Amino acid sequence: MSVSEWTAEEMMAVAAARRLGDGTVCFVGIGLPSRAANLARATHAPGCVLIYESGTIGAKPVNLPLSIGDGELAETADTVVSVPEIFSYWLQGGRIDVGFLGAAQIDRFANLNSTVIGDYDHPKVRLPGGGGAPEIAASCKETLVILKQSPRTFVERLDFRTSVGFGDGPGSREALGFTGRGVTAVITDLGELEPDPRTCELTLTRVHPGVTAQDAVAATGWALAVSPDLQVSRPPTGLELEALRSLRTAEEREPAG
Repeated sequence: MSVSEWTAEEMMAVAAARRLGDGTVCFVGIGLPSRAANLARATHAPGCVLIYESGTIGAKPVNLPLSIGDGELAETADTVVSVPEIFSYWLQGGRIDVGFLGAAQIDRFANLNSTVIGDYDHPKVRLPGGGGAPEIAASCKETLVILKQSPRTFVERLDFRTSVGFGDGPGSREALGFTGRGVTAVITDLGELEPDPRTCELTLTRVHPGVTAQDAVAATGWALAVSPDLQVSRPPTGLELEALRSLRTAEEREPAG
């Protein structure tokens, strides 16, 4: 199977899905995190338990949800609880294995911005906001981040720090009293980054087929560290691509009009 048979975005979703194990309890964000998590559930991790911020536990949507309020999440869930229960009992109680987040910007210490681009009081773009992302990043046992890699998203300095990854470096999470391990991987359309155990700085550990380390460095707004043991991702299998391409929103399946 040649590289031309899949897109960079498909490789990103497949790589992210592979990070979820069967039986993992996963707090899922809308968009790319939801696509990757549902791909995992449709392939190698059918027992993956998907939790959405609206209070749905064990959601099994046929169509990809457009928002956390999508009715199909409640209709297919094992149970639905209140939002306060999701956060106080499940999330802050340490009962969620993985938080799966996207963002508009990320910095070298895996801090995320999903609030504004530009000055907060006079932004160029006002984004959807943090929602539950700050609490997810603080309390899940570990956090995965998925986003496309470019100098506009991988920035030297965030326009706004919405969710804390490793703050200003080693010791920041502990000082804030966070219980989760923080971001364990960032999956992009070019490769995968992991925090250095000593410095907490994101380091390129894997590139996708057809991508070089130089490509990833050029798409980063800081001097990206590259692992001396850089790996190459396994190409998507036919099964993974078939399952991924079958994941659509209801509107994509039946366009209005």
